[in-house]
Amino acid sequence: MDRYYQDIFTEPADVDADTLRNLGPLRPMAGVWRGTRGLDVNPKADGPQTQAYIDHIELHPIDPQTNGPQLLYGLRYHQHIVKPGEVETYHDQIGYWLWEPATQTIMQTLAIPRGQIAMAAGRAAPDARTFEIEAKRGETHYGICANPFLDEAFRTESWRVRITIDDDGGWSYEQVTTLRIRGAAEPFLHTDRSSLVKIGEPTPNPLMRN
Repeated sequence: MDRYYQDIFTEPADVDADTLRNLGPLRPMAGVWRGTRGLDVNPKADGPQTQAYIDHIELHPIDPQTNGPQLLYGLRYHQHIVKPGEVETYHDQIGYWLWEPATQTIMQTLAIPRGQIAMAAGRAAPDARTFEIEAKRGETHYGICANPFLDEAFRTESWRVRITIDDDGGWSYEQVTTLRIRGAAEPFLHTDRSSLVKIGEPTPNPLMRN
């Protein structure tokens, strides 16, 4: 990071416009995906509830992004989840997966329509087949922010995601959200996991569509 402090305004020269070619460990995740074996363990008043779910996730490349000398490549994503046999939204999430080649840092941003946002990060080699990211409440770099009700009643203390790229071309995730629930003596581990199969190719980033 020290190299940023010398000149924080000058953008890198000769940036490769092909995002798909520069996504590092995120490259296998680009595309349209479906998961039919999702499993969610969430808190209820009478104890944990286990719920099966169906995933639909789209991840499409964006043009390279610069913050002065910092260069990021990324995927814009939308995740939509329903219960088996239903059409009502069970979970909806949007954001970006980002890769910073210079520091080998992965970032994920998320926003959900229950009044919560977060940003998680981790390190991985460009050819990594498994990697983890994490966000913690109170951190100013990679943290979690929620509306007052959620922060009081179902406070998210941390959020951790592990991604595994499968040999068959799919990928899977395991997610653990540590909650402090009002009135509960111990933290609750809200878990989600799913395996995904590709059903569509990614749309090239705008600079590569001509």
